[in-house]
Amino acid sequence: MTLGWGLIGAGDIARRRIAPALRELPSCTLYAVSRARAELAESFAREFGAPRWYGDWRALLADEDVEAVYIATPVRLHAEQVVAAAESGKHVLCEKPMGMTVHECDEMIAACAANGVTLGIAYYRHHYPVIARIKEIIADGVIGDIVLAQVNAFEWFDPPVDHPRRWLIEKEQSGGGPMFDFGCHRLEILVNLLGPVRRVVSSVSNVVFDRDVEDTAIAVLEFERGPRATLCVTHAVREPQDTLDLFGTLGSLRVARLNDGALRIVRDGVEVIEQHPPAANIHLPLIADFTEAVLAGRAPAVTGDIGRIVARLEEQIYQAAIGA
Repeated sequence: MTLGWGLIGAGDIARRRIAPALRELPSCTLYAVSRARAELAESFAREFGAPRWYGDWRALLADEDVEAVYIATPVRLHAEQVVAAAESGKHVLCEKPMGMTVHECDEMIAACAANGVTLGIAYYRHHYPVIARIKEIIADGVIGDIVLAQVNAFEWFDPPVDHPRRWLIEKEQSGGGPMFDFGCHRLEILVNLLGPVRRVVSSVSNVVFDRDVEDTAIAVLEFERGPRATLCVTHAVREPQDTLDLFGTLGSLRVARLNDGALRIVRDGVEVIEQHPPAANIHLPLIADFTEAVLAGRAPAVTGDIGRIVARLEEQIYQAAIGA
């Protein structure tokens, strides 16, 4: 069995990861592409072998061959497009962050449930082998009880006015700065590893840039099981960081670069290095799992409910920063 796909939005991520994954997976067929500029939709469709293209995403939703859609548009469009897709009977895999607000996430979840379609959110790091290995080590008690987690996600991002990703620093389109854009990935990882959060403290500010969204943010999370975590994100330093460190009562786990998957395990003074690299196309396991879920009638690994949990944490982080 195969699943017929439509792609709403055909920018950089769609070209580098999503469309190649849909082309590579034997369970997927890409039938249609939509983009506001029809000529770019056409060139994208021809490049990846899709037989149809549309300048209006609503027209794509009327395509009978399209059974599922991947929504790869700016965050401000997600809720409207997910709801419309659900009402058209299409399964939906939506880019992160899920929505601008928790209320939008609720609308998306409700629409998909009411129309009997599957909803997934593109937190692809959920499928990283290194994350699965860390969960196994924690469950086996190898490093004891987790006390503290520390995550850094840094990248320099100062796009000129004509940059195609300029919208990421325009709050009305993006919802927030680095905490909203890629901090959400790390929040999903922390909840996946450590469970529900009961309290949030944060600092969200502009340290370097004068812009509509923050350039730097720090969140301190207190988990219901007891562990604490710090999440630091920024657009304003030159040295990139993509770290995940966990410290327990018996040892520690350290990932110097999450996208590489090298895991350092320390216990009783003994250090072991393991290699758990992600897939060459890091979106492919996500899309494969979602497709299998639809075809098998099960829930995907990353559901709309998980997307909502992350969205709620984002709201708490921004609210805590202003003392709300």
